[in-house]
Amino acid sequence: MPVSIKRHIPNTITSLNLLSGCISIALAFEGYILFAVYMIFIAAIFDFMDGMSARLLKAYSVVGKELDSLSDVVSFGVAPSIIIFHMMKISLFKTVHLPPIEHLTLLQIVFLLIPFFIAIISGVRLAKFNVDERQTENFIGLAVPASAIFFVSLYLVSLISTNDLLLSLLKNHYILAIITILFSLLMIAELPMFSLKLKSFGFKGNKIRYIFIVLSVILLILLQTLAIPLIILLYILLSAINNWIYNFD
Repeated sequence: MPVSIKRHIPNTITSLNLLSGCISIALAFEGYILFAVYMIFIAAIFDFMDGMSARLLKAYSVVGKELDSLSDVVSFGVAPSIIIFHMMKISLFKTVHLPPIEHLTLLQIVFLLIPFFIAIISGVRLAKFNVDERQTENFIGLAVPASAIFFVSLYLVSLISTNDLLLSLLKNHYILAIITILFSLLMIAELPMFSLKLKSFGFKGNKIRYIFIVLSVILLILLQTLAIPLIILLYILLSAINNWIYNFD
């Protein structure tokens, strides 16, 4: 493959990530929330593929790194914010439509602004990632795509869950606001988290990754879609345990 073509492949895939995020936002504005969620998952696939293709083709570039971060802000920052904003509207007003702006209370406005904390913190997280030399192999704080998947999976859970307690929690704007703030702050927390990049297929050096993959597959088999937010929680828990054991040793 000619070098001139090879070096553009990762950036092309990154652009598809950005396109998916833009489509997700457009669909959300038109009321197609479920399809907007699907587009965020598709964006996550492209986000995984661009990094993998860059490593396989050895086609790294400064432009590619910046493009990846800018795309992630849209696909995993702005798009999830709009999904949570939709959920917040329903929890506040029991409808997808906002009442006249002049009729909103200050507290209601605050609740409506909280979902966009996701976009703001995602931007901060990605800016820090680009200049933080500690994050070449693993992460410090929850990765933006993982955060986005958690947030949009809440919407999926609210659609399919039959657990009345869980549904009441997800439809409570106070609970939704707390979850949004806490998980956003996890993105900039000084908590080391393992990446899923495999330097080799050996168990040694990849133990935590294989444990995570196996447990995730089991959860998906048992719970299917309901497993998605639990997998992100599992990732955070295993990262904390792995960090504790590493420090303990």
